[in-house]
Amino acid sequence: MSLRIVVTVKYVPDATGDRHFADDLTVDRDDVDGLLSELDEYAVEQALQISENSDDDVEITVLTVGPEDAKDALRKALSMGADKAIHVEDDDLHGTDAIGTSLVLAKAVEKAGYDLVISGMASTDGTMGVVPALLAERLGVPQVTLLSEVSVEDGKVTGRRDGDAASEQLEASLPAVVSVTDQSGEARYPSFKGIMAAKKKPVQSWDLSDLDIDEDEVGLENAYTVVESAAERPARTAGTIVKDEGEGGKQLAEFLAGQKFI
Repeated sequence: MSLRIVVTVKYVPDATGDRHFADDLTVDRDDVDGLLSELDEYAVEQALQISENSDDDVEITVLTVGPEDAKDALRKALSMGADKAIHVEDDDLHGTDAIGTSLVLAKAVEKAGYDLVISGMASTDGTMGVVPALLAERLGVPQVTLLSEVSVEDGKVTGRRDGDAASEQLEASLPAVVSVTDQSGEARYPSFKGIMAAKKKPVQSWDLSDLDIDEDEVGLENAYTVVESAAERPARTAGTIVKDEGEGGKQLAEFLAGQKFI
């Protein structure tokens, strides 16, 4: 038997860079370096672990929707050990929101063929966390979200969801969509061998026409959610320096009380 896993990943601006909005109030991706979303690395890791622990033949495809540079995110996932990649790129996708993105992902997943879709719990730029559920709805399959542990056996995916007060054991029949948290296990670093092998792994490029999606179904003008305004974060002001000349403790306490910290 074989198991086809599709891992959805996102190319996001580096959180350590100087991020800001473009004139149309979408995230400016031209002036900041991008990378594979850290939360999606956990999804790739879980797919790899399922493959390593399975007696079946497992094929792992990583899928992303994004600009040309998004191939860097795919290469990272391929160097970790994924088998092949799909890149959906189209100028009309600019500004697409989570609802439109879920449509594109669903069409791409169906075209690729799948038994299990694995996603990160959220992207590190939008942090909405709704795409896995939207994707499962569009595909018409069960969703098992926010898992800290995942396994596949006998045509079912099982996992543990950890809450504040208790943990749940969940199960769904394949095909299904799951999302994993950052507590699911540290993602591996690509080895030199993996990095070199990734250069030879296939990366397919699709656009909206390949997925039978009309341009009026996606894009900024057709988004259900938009940013209406944005302002630069205020510059950090100089801190208050308390010199201890015998009453430093008192001055510190007064400062903390004035800030309502105590």
